[in-house]
Amino acid sequence: MVGTREGEHRAAGRRSGLAELGVYGAGGLSAWHGRSPRAPPARRLEPSLGLCSAARGGRMLALRLCIVKKTTSVLARALTSQSNGSQSLPDMSEGHLPIHVNNVRSRLRAIVGASTNWRDHVQAMQERKALHTLLAQKQEDLPPKKMKDSYIEVILPLGSQPEIREKYLNVHDSVRFGRILEDLDSLGDLCKKVIYPDCDIRFTGNVSWVGKTSMEVKMHMLQEYDGVYSPVLDATFVMVARDPENKRPAFVNPLIPDGPKEEEVFKQGALNKIKRTDFNTTSLLKMAPTAEERNIVHNMFLNTLDTRTVSFRSRVLPPNSVWMEDAKLKGLQICHPQERNVFNRIFGGFLMRKAFELGWATACSYGGSRPFIVSVDDIMFQRPVEIGSLLLLSAQVCYTEKNYIQIRVHSEVYDTDTKEHKTTNIFHFTFMSENEVPQIVPKTYGESMLYLDGKRHFSATMKETREAMNAPAAA
Repeated sequence: MVGTREGEHRAAGRRSGLAELGVYGAGGLSAWHGRSPRAPPARRLEPSLGLCSAARGGRMLALRLCIVKKTTSVLARALTSQSNGSQSLPDMSEGHLPIHVNNVRSRLRAIVGASTNWRDHVQAMQERKALHTLLAQKQEDLPPKKMKDSYIEVILPLGSQPEIREKYLNVHDSVRFGRILEDLDSLGDLCKKVIYPDCDIRFTGNVSWVGKTSMEVKMHMLQEYDGVYSPVLDATFVMVARDPENKRPAFVNPLIPDGPKEEEVFKQGALNKIKRTDFNTTSLLKMAPTAEERNIVHNMFLNTLDTRTVSFRSRVLPPNSVWMEDAKLKGLQICHPQERNVFNRIFGGFLMRKAFELGWATACSYGGSRPFIVSVDDIMFQRPVEIGSLLLLSAQVCYTEKNYIQIRVHSEVYDTDTKEHKTTNIFHFTFMSENEVPQIVPKTYGESMLYLDGKRHFSATMKETREAMNAPAAA
């Protein structure tokens, strides 16, 4: 779960930036050290898991999704089991007017002082060097903030403005998950008829926890039905502050919880950081599988041996199974300036939409029926995707159980000059098919590690689903 990223994760209404806009906030720019709100900010924020070593300069997006609508659908995994709709959240909406989703992009540009012209991006980045004088030398130099200082609301008027609806519809006349992912940088068409295509959607968000240079942002999605907004999804982002040239970390304002509810939210943010660290420590890229996992791999290997021979190389596919090497799809994107963020790199939301759509197609092809998203989880941003890059996407079925399909999407950029491939992102999606699906079977050791990694993600999803469903309802 660790990676670095030089680029920024920016969502868009057409290209919004909801998470960032919530961070910079309706209440002011938290890093300005008391400067005038008309000046560009001294540092910007990027999503990051915030647990990489300083030597690696680690930065990545930690994104977990939680479906909180009370339906028969399966709840999606979140960083915390309390992010399930039962947690009583503080009300910060007083005095805040909602922003139309189409205006978020321009609002973010105005806040960060970014150029609107692609041809000016080199000069704009040179001008940012002068902002180093505005950086705080230590966190204590920055004024404390409250959660409500960063609170923001954004409206996606699917019901009241039908003319924008077509952009969000799929062939099943429901909301496209990828478009919602792109707007909030993380959401979508979850389970049968959970998100309605003709009802307004409201996004809200605020900073919920901060460290020295990183912060957690809670985003919530609600939809209006019969005049009442009801919760649909929760998402968690972790972002890190960078200096104006994106070379070093920058301090963020201390966050002061206001009341017992905010204290509980802040405490949960600290626990989430511990969970991320623990998950990273036990990664299969760093540690060998457990004894139980080794037995699983060995038993699957024995189950594929040809009993007519005495050879480890003679393999036979069991009934109702598919070799892992035969359960993948690939795609290619040319990254045009149209998909750039305010810092002239490719939007994280655009990458997430493309990864989800490829993952959905893979699950559909594998299961033979329309799949429904259950969980979006552990999106790693290891490096930026530059304008003009060739982006290669590869979706792999890595674990199956009954009618569930675990998909891992790997994205990389291809450098036409050096002929090198460099990983940019890792995505994990859990889908649910209408029917029971074949068992996926690894053949090599590398595929076995993908299988175990997929199983870990799926098991964690199901565990938090059970905890969420068993949690008492909010008072």
